[in-house]
Amino acid sequence: MTHFILILICISAGVILSRLRLLPADAYKGVNAWVINIALPALALRYVPEIKWSSQLLLPMTVPVLIWMGAWLYVHIYDGKKRLPPESRTALRVTSGLGNTAFLGFPMIAAFYGESEIHYAVVFDQMTFLIFSTLGVITILRASSENTEKLNILYFVKKVFRFPPFIGTLVALVFSHFFDFSPAIPLLDKLVATMSPMALFSIGLQLKFGAIRQELKLISAGLFYKLLIAPCLALLLAFALHSAGNLARISIFEAAMSSHITASLLTGQNNLNPRYCSLVVGVGILTGFITATGWYFLLKYLF
Repeated sequence: MTHFILILICISAGVILSRLRLLPADAYKGVNAWVINIALPALALRYVPEIKWSSQLLLPMTVPVLIWMGAWLYVHIYDGKKRLPPESRTALRVTSGLGNTAFLGFPMIAAFYGESEIHYAVVFDQMTFLIFSTLGVITILRASSENTEKLNILYFVKKVFRFPPFIGTLVALVFSHFFDFSPAIPLLDKLVATMSPMALFSIGLQLKFGAIRQELKLISAGLFYKLLIAPCLALLLAFALHSAGNLARISIFEAAMSSHITASLLTGQNNLNPRYCSLVVGVGILTGFITATGWYFLLKYLF
C-alpha cells in the first residue's frame, strides 16, 4: 500500500506544481537528469551483480524485441486501413514498440512484487534501451529529413556508450567479477531509493491532456497494442519457453507498461506528430495503472 500511495503523491505533486506554474516549464529535464545520470546507474550497480545469468533470462531479453517487431506488423495492418500520414505512422510505431520500463515500470514492480525482484526488470529495461538507442533512433531520424546526415554507425555507438545507465550496467557486469560491491550497497540503496519518487514526479510534470479529442483514434490504437497486445505476445513467449514464477510475471508485466517517455519525446521533437506523442504518454500512464493491475492478478493466477 505504501508504494501505491507514493505513486499517487509523486505524480499528483508533479501535476499540481505544473498546473500552478510554480516551476519552469522544462523543470522535468532537471529531474530526469538525476534519474538518468545518478539513480538508474546506481540501480544497475546495485542489482546487476546479483543477477544469476542463465538460459531462463532469455525471456526478458527477447520480449522487447518481439514487442518491437510486433509493433511494426500491427502498424502496417492498421495503416492499410486508415492510411496514416507518414509522421503519424512513425510516431505510432515508436510509441507502440517501446515501453516505459524504467520510469514507470520499476516503481510499479516495486509496488507489486517488491524491490528485491527489480533485477529481472533491469535486464528487460536494458534490452528496451538498446532497441530504442539503435532501431528506435534510426526509425525516428529516417522519418525526419532534417536529421538524415546523422545516420551513421559511429553516431549510434556514441549514443549507446554515453548513456549512463548502460555504462553502469557494463561496469556492474565486468567489475563485479573482480571486486566485491557489498560495501557500497548501503550507499547504492540510498541513491536507488530516489529513483521512484523522482521519476514519478517527472511524469506528473509532463502530463498534458489538451487537444485529446483530435488524437483519440491514434491514441486508442497505440495503447491497444501497448497495453493489451504486447503483454499477450510476452505471455505466449513465456509459455513457449516454459518460463515460470516471478521471472515470467515481471517480463510480462514490463511488457504491459505504457509508451516509452524518452522515445515519445524524441519523436515529438522531430516533428513526428508531437501532439500525439505527448498525449499518448499521459493517457497511457493513467490507463496503464488500470491495465497493469489487471495483468498483475491474471499473472498471479497463471504462474
